This record gives sequence, C-alpha cells and structure tokens, in this order.
Amino acid sequence: MKVADSRALAAEFIGSLILFATVVGSGIMAERLAGGNVAVALLGNTAATGAVLYVLITLLGPVSGAHFNPAVTLTLGARTDWLPFVAMQLTGGLTGVLIAHAMFDMPLIETSTHIRTGAGQWIGEFVATFGLLFTIVVGSRQRPDAVPALVALWIVAGYWFTSSTSFANPAITLARALTDSFAGIRPIDVPGFVIAQFAGAWVAVRVANWLVPPVPTP
Repeated sequence: MKVADSRALAAEFIGSLILFATVVGSGIMAERLAGGNVAVALLGNTAATGAVLYVLITLLGPVSGAHFNPAVTLTLGARTDWLPFVAMQLTGGLTGVLIAHAMFDMPLIETSTHIRTGAGQWIGEFVATFGLLFTIVVGSRQRPDAVPALVALWIVAGYWFTSSTSFANPAITLARALTDSFAGIRPIDVPGFVIAQFAGAWVAVRVANWLVPPVPTP
C-alpha cells in the first residue's frame, strides 16, 4: 500500500471516530443538561456537530477528501479502493461511539429504542442526503475553499428542517443503532434510513453533474 493511501485510510478512521463521538457525545451531554427540553438538546447536538464537521473537513480534506460517509465515497466514485475506505469509516465511527459511552460512564454497547420510521422520516433522509451530496459536488466546483463551511452549514440546517434530523450518512446510522441516547435509532429502523440516504445521494450527484458539469480534464 502506498503511503498516501495509508494516510487517507487513517484520516477516514480518525475523522469518522471524532465525528461519531461528537454526534453521540454531544447528544448525551445535551440530553443531560436540557432537563427534558428536546429543543434545547437538539440545539446542543446541532452546534457541536456543525463545528466539528468544519474542523475535520478543513484538516483532513487534503488527506482523504474527508468523506466519513459511505454514501459520499460510493456515489462520487472518487476511489476505486472504496471497500477499505468504507471499512475505516465504519470501524472508526463505531470506535467513536464506544469512546463517547466510556466518557459518560455508560455501557459501551447499547441497543437503541429511539423510534425513527415512516415515510416522512425517510423523505427527510432523502432530502438531507441529497442536500449534502449536492453541496459537496457543486461547492467543490464553484467554491472549493468554502466546502468545509458549506457542508457544516447544510448539516446544521438539516438538523432543524428535516423530519429525521439529518443523519445523511449510512455509517453513522448503523453506529447510532448502538446507542440508546438522544442520538439513537432502533436497529429495525436502520434499513429504511440507509435506503433513503443512498437514493438521495445518487439523485443529487446526477442533478449536480447536469447543473454544474465537471470541467473536462485536458
């Protein structure tokens, strides 16, 4: 394996670990501090997630592209070695959940009981993931320097305007099934979210390529 490839894989592992630990850890902290106020808990969860996304994409984008998301890796077709990339996203993300639980003295692995299902939530995930991929593709062609901020802002907005609170990531959906915290999702509800996410990503890439075609390489 080339040094650049090993660094890219390490970046995806580290980035996914930190991102997933932030999503779950901030959800736990927000839930404990909010005193039952769901809006306040969601606000805390949103702020932490948006902030860490900006940091991670800025720092690790030049190393791996800062995917941290199988829907991004697979639908963009940016890497032929997608399997190790996705494996690092999943293992890094799951490790992040374990670390979040350990920090808050919770069982390392739980089964979520948080119900997230139904057509409305699936549409929410389609919209959230469509917007994420559309932002990445169009942003990288129009304002590549602004992509970290654009992605972070999209996710912050998605937390609040989508019915599903914008998971927009198959790996983090699987990981959230293993936490019975504010950020959790029942394992039985995971397939509906993942299908909607990949569908939204696939449509987004095609719409973005039509709207803002890639510049041909000489």
